[in-house]
Amino acid sequence: MAEAYAWYEDQKVGLGEEFLRCIEANVNTIRRFPEMHEVKFKKFRRGLVRRFPYGVFYEYNSGENRVIIYGIFHNAENPKK
Repeated sequence: MAEAYAWYEDQKVGLGEEFLRCIEANVNTIRRFPEMHEVKFKKFRRGLVRRFPYGVFYEYNSGENRVIIYGIFHNAENPKK
């Protein structure tokens, strides 16, 4: 995220901050509605970030009502890594 933030800030001042706000909004949505995204790979779900080509990969354990975020990847990257 730090690299993406710096890259977006280099493109336009304030764009990195907007990137972080969109990530935060996506994470908050995942916390409120963890089952809204389908399972994409094994047990991992992906919430797409608004305005930016990134996805938040997470796991939801309904028995424990717990969300674990494993990574935030550019959509062009291989999520299997």
